[in-house]
Amino acid sequence: MLFSFGLKSSILLIFFFHGIVFSVTLLIKGIQTENKSSLWLSLFTFLCALYITPFMLGYAGWYSGQPYRDFLFYIPFQQLLLLPPVLYFYIKTLLDRSFKFTAWDYLHFIPAAAYLIYSLVIFLTDKVFLNEYYFYADGRDKDFSSWYQIAGLCFLTYYLTISLKTYYRYKAITYNVLSFADQVMFKWAKRFLIAFLVLIAIRLVFFVVNPEWDEFGRKFWYYLSFSLLFYYVSVSGYTNSLISATSFRDSPIDSEDDLKFPTIETDSSTSTQKSAEEKSEIQDLDAWKEKIERLMLNEKMYENPELVISDISSQLGTHSRNISQVINQGFNMNFNDFVNHYRLKALLLKLEAGEHHTKTLLALALECGFNSKSTFNRAFKRSTSLTPKEYIEKLSGK
Repeated sequence: MLFSFGLKSSILLIFFFHGIVFSVTLLIKGIQTENKSSLWLSLFTFLCALYITPFMLGYAGWYSGQPYRDFLFYIPFQQLLLLPPVLYFYIKTLLDRSFKFTAWDYLHFIPAAAYLIYSLVIFLTDKVFLNEYYFYADGRDKDFSSWYQIAGLCFLTYYLTISLKTYYRYKAITYNVLSFADQVMFKWAKRFLIAFLVLIAIRLVFFVVNPEWDEFGRKFWYYLSFSLLFYYVSVSGYTNSLISATSFRDSPIDSEDDLKFPTIETDSSTSTQKSAEEKSEIQDLDAWKEKIERLMLNEKMYENPELVISDISSQLGTHSRNISQVINQGFNMNFNDFVNHYRLKALLLKLEAGEHHTKTLLALALECGFNSKSTFNRAFKRSTSLTPKEYIEKLSGK
């Protein structure tokens, strides 16, 4: 029986083919550039292509018909216990440049390895030792067993959740170490994770209504949505050449809670009594604030579009954590907003001096340290509640 090119089989075939192509392309790119995130994305894309294969072949008339059935049923196409941790480690390597895969990380893959062994035992028993159907006496593919599908959904939900948590930790750290955080937010990764979680939530609802996962006709919308999502992240991951500048290991914050309840480290000595520490903290806070403000104004460090918090800490001979905590507590800002605050002050002075009559607004913004028009517009609107055009009109009306 030839492959039946119907509407459903053809659509999934296109995504399957592109998935394989992107997987190979990402693998080559990862090897050439030594980019580990590309290698993880390559594996993730390949597993996603395998995931839709049974339904693609089912709509084409292959999966349930002979002679294909005897061969295809024994291939574990849907790696439901492997795909989620692969996605998680892709997000980890994408966002955290200091991440290194350790021996403990192999524990994430034990369930997937166990299922592969289980699949091999089924094949050897039915095809080699007994040469008759034993495990497949019911005629149903084990990939679509209820226990396995439910376990896969739980795994995917869990790893999507911790991947999203990793993203928000990345965001919190990045805004506290980079003055150009808006440019390196990997927003497409966040959108993908949230959309994937929504898809899983909808699928869970339908699972209660109709738990027969292997009924081809009723599941096309789900596999089409899944295909669109993995295609989106594959294209985005390939075309985005940005490499994370954020290190979780060297972060000036231990968690997002540090943004709310920072403490000042005045030196490298051990902790003293809490009451004495609180008194010295208030006293040192004003001193540190003055040092940072003086440095920003005298040296105009905000004019550097690639300014990072370590540039400030090295100038003041202290640790980045100290600077981050002073800015968080003393100015009630993160580092990104703090630097943009100085950039905006400098820009407003230029506008009041009428420099916008001889230079473009973007040129003035770049002179003050902004590295893009979009970042400048967002910061301006957030600070003044006006667009640059509205502000100039208001200024001209004085």
